[in-house]
Amino acid sequence: MTTTLLADPSAAPASHRPTVRLLSPRGWVGVAVATLVLLVGVPVLNLLVPAGSALHLSDTHVGLVGKIMCYAICALAIDLIWGYTGILSLGHGLFFALGGYAMGMYLMRQIGTDGQYKSELPDFMVFLNWKELPWHWALSDSFIGQMLLVLLVPGVLAFVFGWFAFRSRIKGVYFSIITQALTYAAMLLFFRNETGFGGNNGFTDFKRILDIPIATPSTRMVLFMLTGATLIGFFLMARWLVTSKFGRVLQAIRDAESRVMFTGYDPLRYKLAIWVISAVMCGVAGALYVPQVGIINPSEMSPAASIEMAIWAAVGGRGTLIGPILGAFFVNGAKSGFTQAFPEFWLYFLGALFIGVTLFLPQGIVGLLRSLSERLGRRKGPGAGA
Repeated sequence: MTTTLLADPSAAPASHRPTVRLLSPRGWVGVAVATLVLLVGVPVLNLLVPAGSALHLSDTHVGLVGKIMCYAICALAIDLIWGYTGILSLGHGLFFALGGYAMGMYLMRQIGTDGQYKSELPDFMVFLNWKELPWHWALSDSFIGQMLLVLLVPGVLAFVFGWFAFRSRIKGVYFSIITQALTYAAMLLFFRNETGFGGNNGFTDFKRILDIPIATPSTRMVLFMLTGATLIGFFLMARWLVTSKFGRVLQAIRDAESRVMFTGYDPLRYKLAIWVISAVMCGVAGALYVPQVGIINPSEMSPAASIEMAIWAAVGGRGTLIGPILGAFFVNGAKSGFTQAFPEFWLYFLGALFIGVTLFLPQGIVGLLRSLSERLGRRKGPGAGA
């Protein structure tokens, strides 16, 4: 099985090389439909359809879908390392929050003198009697500089952590516990006022982005469309990765890492590469999340936040790419409604959902849909033959 996964198509004669398609025709149709809905349908229903119409999509719903799309990017990142590489991370909330803080620093500088204290410094720094910006805010007034940090900070941290963890051959539950401990330690650090990240309140009360008012419907719609395009782009990138030779090696590592080593491949390089890619994806998701939600604080690094990411992937169906996206929408859509009706029971419901999926739907929503499709196909078979 591992030999088949690792077989190099270039070593075979041209007539016998397997044809690897990025997506099936139905898959491309699905991507096209999703693109039209997110980049054309939602803007039209929100901006052009009158508010009194039954077809109007409210700003609240646009904001909710935009937030869930950011979560879907995180679920997709988790699927790459867990579903395809067999590495369960319970600390990806850290990378999400770091990307969000990098964007939040820029948005705080965009407030300028419109804050409560009419100072160029963020309000929380004035309140703490700080006289100047700390060194790690040096690029905070530069959009390009902060966007580079959105990519570099999660990526570099993931590389350093992954290098030591994978070289030490830490696997399974031990790796999961260490990632969660790393995230929890970072959360405690960011709660401290002296770190310069707003303490337990974090960053909020944003005014502008690129000197454009952030609260206008048009700006929020641009952010929504950018998030949708990013989600679709990351999905296509992930699909390209898992259908390439790189992806076949990842799946072989997941199924039998020792055999991969015996065939001459170095699992460390492959695991480290996909680990860094998934961390950067979460950082980008966090950067898109903050201007749409309007706040970032250390709670995004809580252990529960990272565990929820794994639940989205499990509920949707890990190892499928589209499944974690569906799982993120299903779980967070349910959360939005459930917390309004029964807020105190949401965590119990989430735990029961995870247990139920693990016991009865190990392949998640995608597995259930495939099973139903196969059953319908078998029922239609005899009728079609008659």
